[in-house]
Amino acid sequence: MTDESWAGWYRDRQGSDAVILTTDGQQLRLRIRGVDFEGESFDALRPVAGMPPESGMFALADGVLNDCVLEWDLPFPVTADGEVHQATLSCLLSLRRPDPYLYLELRYGGAAFRSHRAESDFGAALATIQRSLPPGIRLRTCIACAFSDYFPAPGRGLSGGLACFRGAKEAYRGAAGEDDVLDLWDRRSGFVQEVWNCREFEPRPDTGAGTGHRGAFPLETA
Repeated sequence: MTDESWAGWYRDRQGSDAVILTTDGQQLRLRIRGVDFEGESFDALRPVAGMPPESGMFALADGVLNDCVLEWDLPFPVTADGEVHQATLSCLLSLRRPDPYLYLELRYGGAAFRSHRAESDFGAALATIQRSLPPGIRLRTCIACAFSDYFPAPGRGLSGGLACFRGAKEAYRGAAGEDDVLDLWDRRSGFVQEVWNCREFEPRPDTGAGTGHRGAFPLETA
């Protein structure tokens, strides 16, 4: 995987700083005020070993960056009428205690498509955006891929817990439930960010085999 970098802003009680977030689809890296952070999820960024921040420079909870706001934009592919187009996804993540929240906005074709104001994770926020898109327009990232799934258990983290089965494509095409995914779990290629875009992307089926544990994307709501 080739690294991608996204420009953004970091804000806390000490002020606001321009930052660059870098990811390879699995590991996130971020430098703030000369200090490097990394982690597998946007809410699990820790100072890199050997670079402890000065006391009071950042709010840390159990060693994780906390009590702050991150904003960034990233190029975000969508398909429309069978062709790939580039949209922009704007992300606002508040890690301020006691109520962290996520808000996403997709800008495409002169229109803005928004998640709910206080989403709990990227999977849910992107599903909200997909439901708001006009017919024929589909997100083209890992959350909408035919070979991605979450572990069959209640709940999930903010981001980065999406398993990729690109190394077991044909086996996953037949997965249609929790037991099938559990049988394949050790054959996963690793975990990916929901917003990552891979050259091996295929659109997720709407029903039946190949929808694994989490089902189609997005699941229909009542």
